[in-house]
Amino acid sequence: MVLLSLAGMTPPSNDQIPLRFFAALTLIDTAVVTFMMWTFLRASNESPRAVFFGARNLKKEILLGLASVPAVLVGTGLLVGVLRLAVPALHNVKISPFDSFTDSALKTIVFLTCAIVAGGVREELQRGFLLHRFEQKLGGMWVGLVLYSLVFGLGHAMQGWDIALATGSLGFFWGYLYIRRRSVAAAMVSHAGFNASEVLIQLLAKTLGIKP
Repeated sequence: MVLLSLAGMTPPSNDQIPLRFFAALTLIDTAVVTFMMWTFLRASNESPRAVFFGARNLKKEILLGLASVPAVLVGTGLLVGVLRLAVPALHNVKISPFDSFTDSALKTIVFLTCAIVAGGVREELQRGFLLHRFEQKLGGMWVGLVLYSLVFGLGHAMQGWDIALATGSLGFFWGYLYIRRRSVAAAMVSHAGFNASEVLIQLLAKTLGIKP
C-alpha cells in the first residue's frame, strides 16, 4: 500500500474501485507473488517448471484448457442462476464493483489484461504452488484443494455471496485439473479464457443496455 500511496493511487473509500488502483495492485501483486514462489522453489532445490508444468505436452494442455471454457461459462451461469432463485439473499451485491471498468475501450483493455495476467496466470501458478506444498507437508493435495477453494471463494465475497460460492466452485475445478494433470497449463488457459469471456460479456451487456 505504501508504493501505491507514493504513486498517488490510494485505496478506495467506497464500493467503487478506481481502475488505476485495481490495475496497480493486481499487477504488482502478480509480480511479487510470482517472484516469491520462484524463490521458494529454487531455495528448496526444486524446478519451477517441473512443479508448475510437469511433463505434460503443453500444446495438449492448452487445447484442453480452451475446450473447457464453454463448459465453465455455462456451468457457472447455471450455478449462479440456481443460487439466486433458491436463495435470493445470496445476491447481496446488485452492481459489480467492477462495473465501471468497461465504460470505455481503454478501460476494458486494462481490465482485460489484469483479468488474464493476475487471474488466469498468477492465480493458477499460486494454486499449483500451494497444492504442491500441501502434498509435501500440509496433509495432502485434497486437503489443500478444499481449503484453498474456500479461501478463493471468500476472496470474491465483495462481488456477492452468490459469486463467492460460484468462484469457490471454479477454484475447486481448476485445482482438480492441476491434481489430475500435474500441470497448471490447462487450468491457466481455462481461467484466463473464463475471465476474458466474463469481461467481454459485461461489455456486451452494457453496450446493449442489459442490466445484471
